[in-house]
Amino acid sequence: MEAVTGRTLGYRWGEFVARHARVVLGIWLLVLIACAAGYSTIATYLPPADISVSHSESARAADLVRQHFGSLGGEVDLIVFSSADRTVDDPGYRQVVDAAMGAARNANGVAGVQSPFELGNPLATRAIAPDRHAAVAVLELRSADPHQRARDALSVRDALADKSAQGVEVATTGYSPATDDLAATEKADTARAEAIGLPIALVLLLAAFGSVVAAGLPMVVAGIGLLTTFGVIAALMPVMNFSALVVTVATTLGTGVALDYALFVVSRFREELARAGIADRSDRAGVARAVGVAVATAGRTITVSGLIVMITLSSLLVVDSPVFHEISVGISATVLSLLVVALSALPALLAVLGPRVNAWSLPSWAVPVDARLGSREVSGRWTRWGRHVMRRPVRYAVVAVAVLGVASIPLGGMHYGLDLGGSALAGTESGRANTVLSQQFTPGLQGPVQIVVTGPVGGVQDSMGREATDRFVGRFRADERVWAITPVQADGRTLVTVIPAVAPDSAAATALVRDLRAAAPADSTVGGATAQFLDLATETKAKTGWVVGLVVLMSLALLALAFRSVVLPIKAVLINLLVTAASVGLAVAVFQWGHGARLLHFTPVGFVQVYLPVTVFVVLFGLSMDYEVFLLGRVREEWLNRAAAPDAADVDAGERNQQAVAAGLEHTARPITAAAAVMVVILLALLTADVLELKQFGLAIATAVGLDAVLVRLVLVPAVMRLLGRANWWPGSRISRVA
Repeated sequence: MEAVTGRTLGYRWGEFVARHARVVLGIWLLVLIACAAGYSTIATYLPPADISVSHSESARAADLVRQHFGSLGGEVDLIVFSSADRTVDDPGYRQVVDAAMGAARNANGVAGVQSPFELGNPLATRAIAPDRHAAVAVLELRSADPHQRARDALSVRDALADKSAQGVEVATTGYSPATDDLAATEKADTARAEAIGLPIALVLLLAAFGSVVAAGLPMVVAGIGLLTTFGVIAALMPVMNFSALVVTVATTLGTGVALDYALFVVSRFREELARAGIADRSDRAGVARAVGVAVATAGRTITVSGLIVMITLSSLLVVDSPVFHEISVGISATVLSLLVVALSALPALLAVLGPRVNAWSLPSWAVPVDARLGSREVSGRWTRWGRHVMRRPVRYAVVAVAVLGVASIPLGGMHYGLDLGGSALAGTESGRANTVLSQQFTPGLQGPVQIVVTGPVGGVQDSMGREATDRFVGRFRADERVWAITPVQADGRTLVTVIPAVAPDSAAATALVRDLRAAAPADSTVGGATAQFLDLATETKAKTGWVVGLVVLMSLALLALAFRSVVLPIKAVLINLLVTAASVGLAVAVFQWGHGARLLHFTPVGFVQVYLPVTVFVVLFGLSMDYEVFLLGRVREEWLNRAAAPDAADVDAGERNQQAVAAGLEHTARPITAAAAVMVVILLALLTADVLELKQFGLAIATAVGLDAVLVRLVLVPAVMRLLGRANWWPGSRISRVA
């Protein structure tokens, strides 16, 4: 073992941390105190996700509205009044409306409020429902800064919080109020998922380690890592937007990654203690060596894996939309924080605990053989399984690839869309307001389409341009998909506001926007929420090939350096592509086609979230490498140890390859299976979420992790490595090693 690890930087770092463990833990205590302040910032306010696409038509339209149409270029929200018993003609109803209008006008950042009774209301006579039990006021926010507008919208909501009276409910809706409610729902979903997943994960860790103390360490690491992540994200928020979605995903994914990283390091540390027969904490040198070996081996695994995750996530930066940039940076910051914790705080904790890491152990039969005192090389059930697979490699490889291939079939019929989370908002204030809009007015009020018509090069319209605009307005006024269409002129330009008769995130709304763009007069730009969704889908599709290419090339390069091999990285990348396709394919079958919708308590929307497939691909590619590197790292270690053995010349290279694969599987199968089970439990707990995109993300990642740990690591990898034989390790030392 010393020949493999003793000269590495990882070994020296682990031993250094072990010898200065209390100092390291003291530094971490100060870091956590500082990060706690960051957590309070995140818990107080998270802005909505920015799904705009730079330089897109919808972005140009938004700029033109801001330049030429004043407050209409800011956020326009709605104040919805409704009553089951009273009509707008009742004096009490009118008093509630007037009180709400006064409070809204005095709120921060409000540019204007049009009462449903004012002639200036953009909805004109349609601001009052046909049955006169509901009415809508239009609220215009002043700020051009989306973060400030979001805060101003919440201040309006606070100002109206006590204005419901006399049987009349007052509720606000619009982009910021709805996203604030969605963020609160996502937080509640995350808390519920953690309450379900973490206790189960703890039981799984106890089964994996056979020791209460060892099982608790990954939980401690996860806590330290997530608090550090919150501190890092809070420090970045002044220069970058991080939405509730990103923080929710980062928290859930980070919990699973932290438990995985800690599981690998703690498992190797316990194995080294047992191998050296260290039962007394007073053997500080022996404990330090065990920490050094754990960091040099398992620590190297998680370092390579973490680097791959961060490098692959950087590929999302080529997609020209802030939502992808914040996903890239947010999850990368999470993984980096967890990696630093696992390589510093965890080794320090292990050094302080020493053999006490095995305290409160279960009966010996429940403790891994590797962790039993004085353990030596064993040929257990995983060795037998590995040799069984390698005796029939073609059969097992074909079956595994066939299963993954069948699961990938739905991918060919995938449709992009963007669900605004309407079903998840049902019990919130904006959800109640949206229900009134849908029943009494139109769901299109939640996302009007804005069309700016100018002269050539953005200049002033001439008479012919105005006539063309009038014809355009007249044509779509008769379209049954249009609830209202209103032209407004300013600065020689025309702003045409189209309120669809359908929900802004529906396929019908997307088709309407396409038709509006096709029929709009020359020198027109079409924007609004639905146009943004369409532009985001177009940008995502256009850049998916670039993202996949960058991820593949960067992963190949890093794996080649890590394993001094050309064949193994190619194998790993091809298998990862297949696993990712299978997991996204299954997500399409469930969420787009609706299989299992009743079981998972959701209504199929006919598409998957536009940013889900490429994000899942990038995240999965990095996470799958976690198990790949852990397994192959141990197989390579066994290969090198056998090559250095005195009788190495008497053993055929093919047989030595099989011995290394079987031994690597024996030592890693239990940790990989346990790590995957923990990750799957944490992610599947998201299926209890009300927000559909969290369900989609949780199922896609959990499915991939499960397939990767069971079908790939335990079946496909041993079979393929048996077929490749000595070629697995070509060209060996001619590639520089990273470690």
